[in-house]
Amino acid sequence: MSKLRCHISISLDGYVAGPDQSVEEPLGVGGESLHDWVVPLAAWRDLQGSEGGEVTASSPVFEESIENIGAAVMGRGMFGPIGGGPWAEDEQWNGWWGEEPPYHYPVFVVTHHPREPVEMAGGTTFHFVTDGIEAALTRAKEAAGGKDVMLYGGGRIAREYLAAGLLDVLELHVTPLLLGGGSRLLDDLGGTGVRLEQVRAVEGNGVTHLKYLVHHGR
Repeated sequence: MSKLRCHISISLDGYVAGPDQSVEEPLGVGGESLHDWVVPLAAWRDLQGSEGGEVTASSPVFEESIENIGAAVMGRGMFGPIGGGPWAEDEQWNGWWGEEPPYHYPVFVVTHHPREPVEMAGGTTFHFVTDGIEAALTRAKEAAGGKDVMLYGGGRIAREYLAAGLLDVLELHVTPLLLGGGSRLLDDLGGTGVRLEQVRAVEGNGVTHLKYLVHHGR
């Protein structure tokens, strides 16, 4: 059965992006450093079409995170600049990733504003879903063809899926950063019935990987 999985880097004080997110700094001030653990990995570099890199305790964690994924869901803030509003008819925004995004499968963007699908090089097509997180997940699971669906964030939409009991697996890549502000992941979940069952902890270079199965209900 297809599962909804979320793998996300998080600071020690609970932020998945820093303060003052902008076009120039999409992950906010200091937010890029959340991913310092993954950029040196040979597996990550290979995914970007680069050579070299390291093999560390984090390598099998990262390799597992990209296995068996057939589609993805993300919020509008993950796809484009903070702010929202109707999509511009001229000079359309097609994501942060250039002409060939790294996904290579369908990605469903949850938004309040309709837009025609955007087909990119390398097999990624962005679909824009205006009728909520459940509808986006249903479409993603259909597109995944039995494989899992990845939830790429950002923090707010990941929190919505958690609270709604729709997320199956949560893996936090905890980095020793104190961002002091920005987008938080785990706020306001008290009383929602979310329970996390820890199934793995791996200590990497500058990161601790915590894997949880997500249960819902008291």
